[in-house]
Amino acid sequence: MTNRFPAMNFEIITERLYLSMWEESDASWYRELVGERGVAKPTLETALKNVISLRERALESGISLLTIRRKDEGDIIGYCGLIIGRSTIEEPEIAYELFQRVHGNGYATEAASAIIEAAVATGRRRLWATVGSWNIASFRVLEKIGFIRHHSTWKENGEEVVWNMRDL
Repeated sequence: MTNRFPAMNFEIITERLYLSMWEESDASWYRELVGERGVAKPTLETALKNVISLRERALESGISLLTIRRKDEGDIIGYCGLIIGRSTIEEPEIAYELFQRVHGNGYATEAASAIIEAAVATGRRRLWATVGSWNIASFRVLEKIGFIRHHSTWKENGEEVVWNMRDL
């Protein structure tokens, strides 16, 4: 993968949050977060492979999802970052997922705003976010951080995926 952009910052500190690169120990909480999606939790071995893969891809691509830890409480509440996903290395997707217990406190907005700044610092000109049409909370976050709805595609199961875009 050729990448003409410098790597994003893999350690970001905001007013209330600390975003950082994945550690192998993150596999256990990652399992719990995936379980909140209403799907079977991955095994610890599978979760560990995913975490290691995220680190390796970050080194290759220069972009990554980062873990989110609350500064005061010290607990991990989810992740946020840049991925290729359905897009490209030149115009990556922003993605975030937080534990339900912390929803509604502005953490996703705060983390995503910091990730946008990190993307700007790499020289990127546009970001995407693809969101299931049912995910009202994610649309609210995207609206707050300057994304606009661009177009929709549909999965094989008929679920609408809404493409949101932000010029940087």
